[in-house]
Amino acid sequence: MMRKRIGIILSDKMNKTRVVGEVVKRKHKIYKKNIYYTRKYFVHDEQNKSNKGNTVEIIFTRPLSKKKRWNLFKIIKF
Repeated sequence: MMRKRIGIILSDKMNKTRVVGEVVKRKHKIYKKNIYYTRKYFVHDEQNKSNKGNTVEIIFTRPLSKKKRWNLFKIIKF
């Protein structure tokens, strides 16, 4: 089973690497209030075809560098 995530590209300043943010919603254990936070993933984009603000689907892969463990699967929305 492949691990997939959907997120928005936060940064496209690096060559062949994108920073993708996934918004996660959790409930506080005591106060029961919704807490939103962002998980950041370093994603490999071989053709540099995605831009900042795009919604993308990423897939887990073998380690490509120190921080890159995800690969760009497809661009959902430009």
